[in-house]
Amino acid sequence: MSHAVIIKQAVKKYGDFTALNGVDLEMKPGEFFTLLGPSGCGKTTLLRMIAGFNTVDGGEICFDDRVINKLDAHKRDIGMVFQNYAIFPHLTVAENVAYGLKAKKYPKDQIDRKVEEALDLVQIKNLKDRKPNELSGGQQQRVALARAFVIEPGVLLMDEPLSNLDAKLRVQMRTVIKKLQRRLGITTIYVTHDQEEALAISDRIAVMKEGNIMQVGSPEEIYKKPANTFVAGFIGVSNFIDCEVDGSDPEKAVLNIKGECSLTCKLKSAYKGNGIISARPEQLFFDEKEGLPGKIVISTFLGDFIEYEIQLNNGQTIQLNEYTKDASDLRPDGQEVRVNFDISAVGVYDAKTQEVISW
Repeated sequence: MSHAVIIKQAVKKYGDFTALNGVDLEMKPGEFFTLLGPSGCGKTTLLRMIAGFNTVDGGEICFDDRVINKLDAHKRDIGMVFQNYAIFPHLTVAENVAYGLKAKKYPKDQIDRKVEEALDLVQIKNLKDRKPNELSGGQQQRVALARAFVIEPGVLLMDEPLSNLDAKLRVQMRTVIKKLQRRLGITTIYVTHDQEEALAISDRIAVMKEGNIMQVGSPEEIYKKPANTFVAGFIGVSNFIDCEVDGSDPEKAVLNIKGECSLTCKLKSAYKGNGIISARPEQLFFDEKEGLPGKIVISTFLGDFIEYEIQLNNGQTIQLNEYTKDASDLRPDGQEVRVNFDISAVGVYDAKTQEVISW
């Protein structure tokens, strides 16, 4: 049975350094939840606290309504998939998968049946008698997955499980992991620094920075409506453009970009002062009459879209993506253009707090 995982004001310190600074999170039963952030943000520290490998210096970690802070790791009803697979080199594939079942003292006939089912699920049944050194990286990762979920844990923890694989295999394996998770319905907490990976596989994502939670939401929410400039910059590509905001009337706030362009948008509340516009490359478009003036530096044809690098007259370089279905021709390098914004999609941020102020 899958557990809800509730984290209340979790703190972890290493001497004077605070790795986790009062983190609050709740993962629903059966949810695929990803901890995403740059190196050193605290995501692996938090995962290891949930696993029982790191002590909890403050707050609580609960499985459903049970506090597990001081519960031994082997009693926590978890499965774990590590970055380096951690499969036993002297055991066969089948013996590796059976290891946890034997530790839990399952009857021999049940072990054999469960191992067969697990290997079938990850599609390596034909490799059951091989040793790890006879397997590819992707096959070893499948062994690690099978070993983790064969014990039917209430929570599955995964620490950068695909980081040692090449790019094409990573894409294949993330699809395998997502399909397995959906089929088995195990609450899964996944750690990665790869934004594309997180967007592709997660039900929800928590973006972390320096031991704090920056935003929690679905992949679509995180990408389309970043809560602050850190999330906007960390997830995907964003162009940041300074502006002056006159939001005395929040329903019709005026954004003035260095006298070259003005836009009207809707704010959450009245605001007047320095602002930052965050626009994804696909939220910008060429405009014959209005917008920021600039010049195309280089264009790159990428099949579905054309990626343009544009140097604005103010010296700033931005990226604009134009989908080929909407483009009649490839614009030449050096062409003078005007760039405008899909104002309904871009974000506007308070320059001081870096928090979003637009809807």
